[in-house]
Amino acid sequence: MTKRQKPVTETRSKAPKFEHALVLETARVTEGAALAASKFMGMGDKNVVDGAGTEAMRTLLNSLNIRGTVVIGEGEMDEAPMLYIGEQVGNGEFEVDIAVDPVEGTSVTAKGLPNGLAVIAISEKGGLMAAPDCYMEKLVVPPPAAGKVNLDWPVEANINVLAQSLQRDADDLMITILDRERHADLIRRVRATGARVKLIGDGDVIAGLAVGVRGTGVHALMGSGGAPEGVILAAACKCLGAEIQGRFLAEDDAQRERFQKMGVEENRVYKTDELASGKQMVFSATGITYGELLNGVRYFAGGARTHTLVMGYATRVVRFIDTVHLEEDHARVTVRI
Repeated sequence: MTKRQKPVTETRSKAPKFEHALVLETARVTEGAALAASKFMGMGDKNVVDGAGTEAMRTLLNSLNIRGTVVIGEGEMDEAPMLYIGEQVGNGEFEVDIAVDPVEGTSVTAKGLPNGLAVIAISEKGGLMAAPDCYMEKLVVPPPAAGKVNLDWPVEANINVLAQSLQRDADDLMITILDRERHADLIRRVRATGARVKLIGDGDVIAGLAVGVRGTGVHALMGSGGAPEGVILAAACKCLGAEIQGRFLAEDDAQRERFQKMGVEENRVYKTDELASGKQMVFSATGITYGELLNGVRYFAGGARTHTLVMGYATRVVRFIDTVHLEEDHARVTVRI
């Protein structure tokens, strides 16, 4: 072994260190954001919901043992008072990049509808793509179909490959698509294959997560949504072994100019490892309102209960955490499954 070579045991031991230190702490961050946002769930004001979740997440991030840079956040510095792109958080050991969505689904949370959540992804420096705030055409498939589909193919071809990968007929498949006018032709073509369509109002991060987890009853996510959410979803797909493919969509020349400045190619199909290239990755999502994959925050006298999915890529850990938070000094709860 030359001087430049490192023992295999040393190389392996360094990979999980980052994740071992942060995976449960990251769950604490999304739990705190979900609890704060849930106080205003169903009250009808999405800005208040978002503000509460964002403030709580920022406070908790600053308590972590990190030197973090927000690469996906609430907007540019002059648009977002908290968790803006480029903001520095934490005051600790690990130098990391962070992608956040303190309340994914502000409107649904404000209305008390399903699938609001708090979500975050953390990687080593340079491990998450700094995506522009634009639309992204997305295709998310579960692990058996990873590496077999192609966003450049017709939707019918991808449905066929997906069915074969899952050893199903097309009419056994459920495809999630955002309920938008721009997706009218996509919806028609998916249904023409025999596959069924699940239309959602908001929240394609949780929809993509559901694709990567067996037993949720959905088998792909298709259509266009926010590009920043696509990067967050890529971190989750990487941990789950699922795949996302995304294409950035420019609406005007101003966005194309921004693409050039950020090194983004408009017509290129980006895959999971390009959107989330990190070798170490932590992802956490906590339900705010009830959903098929995560329960929302549930209150009882003196406390609350949260449900979180937290994952580490290098450590190959996927945890569903059901947490009871006793908020009052003498609060007690009868714990049940």
